[in-house]
Order: sequence, then structure tokens, then C-alpha cells
Amino acid sequence: MSHAIETESLEYRAGKQFALQRLNIHVPAGSIYGFLGPNGSGKTTTIRLLLALLRPQGGRIRVLDGEMPDDAPRLLARIGFVPEQPHLDVTFTVREMLQFQAAFYRTWDARRAEDLLRQFQLDDHQLIGRLSKGQKAKVLILLALAQRGDLLVLDEPTDGLDPVVRRDILFALLEYVSQYKATILISSHLVHELERICDWVGVLDDGRLLTETPMATLKNGIKRLRVRDAPASIGTAPFVVLARHAANGGGGAVTTAGETWVVRDWAPEMASYFDGIGASLDDVIDLDLEDSFVELLRASRAPAGRS
Repeated sequence: MSHAIETESLEYRAGKQFALQRLNIHVPAGSIYGFLGPNGSGKTTTIRLLLALLRPQGGRIRVLDGEMPDDAPRLLARIGFVPEQPHLDVTFTVREMLQFQAAFYRTWDARRAEDLLRQFQLDDHQLIGRLSKGQKAKVLILLALAQRGDLLVLDEPTDGLDPVVRRDILFALLEYVSQYKATILISSHLVHELERICDWVGVLDDGRLLTETPMATLKNGIKRLRVRDAPASIGTAPFVVLARHAANGGGGAVTTAGETWVVRDWAPEMASYFDGIGASLDDVIDLDLEDSFVELLRASRAPAGRS
């Protein structure tokens, strides 16, 4: 599998309280990769490193067919970027903003820009400073898509927008990937939004990559199990136990009666494992992406030796 983005043991420290810790990220070419994490987890810092806006303090970054930051001038010409904070000149009209952006990109697609103006229902004579938040977000997406880049990097592009604007933007992104076979890295803390459009996901928390997997694998592989009569020590299981507690959910000590387990990397054939330890598996409960995300965070933040 070829990768549009690949990092190896990437490290960066921002002050005394936060550091990216040996990140190994692999974004498959042609995918929509959801970069998921709570606010402050390091998503924006990572993106700035990928785009050579910050210099790494350790490790290696490969983007498209080159190295960052060494090949940044050549590579950035092939990357569309939507930052977390809008960077538009409020004194320009929408039309002037398009003309300004087009001057920097040989691959600028004027026809697509016009199509997106109509699709997004933007008035090209309107001043940027008088646009609503949703309209500004549409302009930023338009600029990124009209560059016809091989890679789009979007940092919280729909945060705080109403559902109609989010739908319009996500539809345009899906259409772009389908038409041009481009790659998109989209960071967000809006879990359900990524669930609808992404085929890969990486989960970041406190500068650590907790998991990186196909979206379907994450959604189908994390389950909540109802278990009876399990021994206190269960040895080596064929899945990863993220949490184990009394079935009442009160956080009390594990007992030999009913328990709730949250497990990762589950497959249906693993049910036979419980016969081998003298326990009974009563139920296997599917979790949506948001529940899976929360359970991963809880497990990563639990003190050593506790679930």
C-alpha cells in the first residue's frame, strides 16, 4: 500500500506540558483519513509539522513523494490546506480572493472554482469581511479544491457550522476524492461527522497515537460484552480488554457474577474463548464510533494496572 503521508517516530515538544511522542502515522493514498482526538490532543501541531510550518525535533516526515521540511516548496504546491482559523483578507471580495489564490498555483482549476461558487451559493462580489462563518468556511474549501492538489489537509474545517453547511462541504469533499483520486486528511473532534465520510481513522490523545485502522475495523472491532462467572485472572485473551468492571457500571471491584467488558480487536469466533476460562458470554453489544472513541480514551488515561 502506498501512502500520501507517512511519519516515523515523529517528535515535537511544545513547552513543558505537551509533546508529540514518536508518532507513526500512515495515510493511504486515495483515502479520506479522519484524524480524531479531543481538543488539545496535538492534531493541529501534527498538521503544522506535516506542512513544514513547524520543524520536528525528532523523526521523519514523508509527504507525497518527498520529505518535509526539505522538499516543502515543491510539495506545498500540490497540497490544499484549510487551517483551523480562517486566513482570508477581509478587504477582498470573494472574486478578488479567488484571483489572488489562483496566481500562486499552476494547477488552479478556474472552471471548478466557478462550479463551486454556484454549488455553495456564494456571491463573488461580497466582501470577505461581511460573510457569515459558514460562508467563509465554504470559501476556504473552494480555494483548497480549486487548487487541484493531490492532497488536502483540513484542520477542523466544519467546527461550529450548522448542519446544512457541513453537509454541503462534506459532499464537495467526497465528490473531489471520487473524481480526482486525491487524498484527504481531515482532523476533527466531531466523531459522527468522520464516521460518515472516512475510510481510515487515527485516534490521537495527549500527543500519542492510540490507534490507526480502517474505519470499518474500528467500528466493528470494539464491543461491549456481558460476561458471567469469569475468573479474576483471565490470562492471555485473543482480544484487547480496554475495561472490565461489575455489570452495574458503578466502578466497583470485579466479581465472579455479572461483568461488563469493553474489548478491542473483537471477532465473532472469539466467543469460544470464554468456554475455555469457565465463563459465559451473555451478550455482544455493538458500539458506534463515538462510544468506541470514548472507550479508547478512557483506557489510555486509566492508571497503570487499572481498567
